[in-house]
Amino acid sequence: MTTNLKQLRKLSKIDKVIIHSLESSLYQVSVLVDGQEHYVESDDGKLLRSHHKLGLQTLFAELPVERTVLRHKSAYDEMVGQPVSQGDNFLEVSLGNSEIGH
Repeated sequence: MTTNLKQLRKLSKIDKVIIHSLESSLYQVSVLVDGQEHYVESDDGKLLRSHHKLGLQTLFAELPVERTVLRHKSAYDEMVGQPVSQGDNFLEVSLGNSEIGH
């Protein structure tokens, strides 16, 4: 599922903003709203990505966000000869809800 910033501005609450660490200095954003995770698109319909984590955080500074996290998914489960993982292998670190952009 996807959404965009225009739709998010209409919400009264965003449970969580998830900034995904994809690779060295490349980030992508999703949001958790009412138990559903939605990837965020830019105005031109492409998934919102950036090389600047702080820039992505700033986009949500004026929105009703309960929590912001950085998520990193480990690639180690993909190594040859390893058993298939039974669950998600990711780490989430809280980024807090500081007064970014004010």
